[in-house]
Amino acid sequence: MGLGSRMEIADRFAAYVGDLTKVIGHADREGPLRDYCSGLLATEGRRSVEPMAAVTAPARVSAQHQKLLHFVANATWSDEQMLAKVRELVMPSMTRHGPIEAWIIDDTSFPNASRASARPAFGRGASSVLRAARQCFESLSRRIARWW
Repeated sequence: MGLGSRMEIADRFAAYVGDLTKVIGHADREGPLRDYCSGLLATEGRRSVEPMAAVTAPARVSAQHQKLLHFVANATWSDEQMLAKVRELVMPSMTRHGPIEAWIIDDTSFPNASRASARPAFGRGASSVLRAARQCFESLSRRIARWW
């Protein structure tokens, strides 16, 4: 899948964020939207704002963390309008080689490396499956499938 040079990819991403900024209605929110989208693409595993801040502004993680939290918490735009715009922008690429035949949902758990995370308190009679489950984060991904 040829996506082009890094410059072409950066230009396409900037155009995408620019189109989404029109839905938000505030040109001054283009930077936070770009950072938020970049953070979603650049971080692995469970998505949270702190790793996104570290990736998008490594020299000022604390300030970026607050900026991204503020961006999400004060989201005054219409979710329906935003999702409609995303569909308008991405569906042509997704269906370029034919219609989507199926959505594949992958529900996977990853071991929790942190001891400080919130865990449910299971009693002594809990099964090992439940004890193992409290040590994991869950990840949900969606994929599309086409018959070639």
